[in-house]
Amino acid sequence: MPTSHPYRASVRWTGNRGVGTLDYRAYGREHEIEIAGKSPIPGSADPRFRGDPARPNPEELLVAALSACHMLWYLHLCADSGIVVEAYLDQAEGTLETGSDGSGQVTAVTLRPKVTISRGSTSLATELHLEAHRKCFIARSVNFPVLCDPTVAVDASPGTSPGPRSP
Repeated sequence: MPTSHPYRASVRWTGNRGVGTLDYRAYGREHEIEIAGKSPIPGSADPRFRGDPARPNPEELLVAALSACHMLWYLHLCADSGIVVEAYLDQAEGTLETGSDGSGQVTAVTLRPKVTISRGSTSLATELHLEAHRKCFIARSVNFPVLCDPTVAVDASPGTSPGPRSP
């Protein structure tokens, strides 16, 4: 039986510079994302759209959400499969295309996880990225392709006991 899990967030605009939205250049794009019981996340628009470059923008947060969801599923699947992950770094990238009328949409995101394992099959560790993608809640929710270009390496540090593994 399916289960429903609600998620809530508040977004509060903090960019009123004293005149509200009197004109397009008069207001800041700064805002705070608030989730009950958690530290606020400062946000803004992309600097190309008059945003603060020091704050994350919604497009970056979307890419980060896809990357984090994939990683969490991947770590779960590796743990269940006897693969010991020692390090995980994803350099994800998304593409936003805008139209002449100012509208736009994210057209693709590519995940590039670099994984280091100390135990388990590197081929299975690579294959589990496909399963993680199939299970990722966020990737299943978007209407654009989420591609994955993983790299898996074995930690051969001195003193590390990698256990059984196959290529």
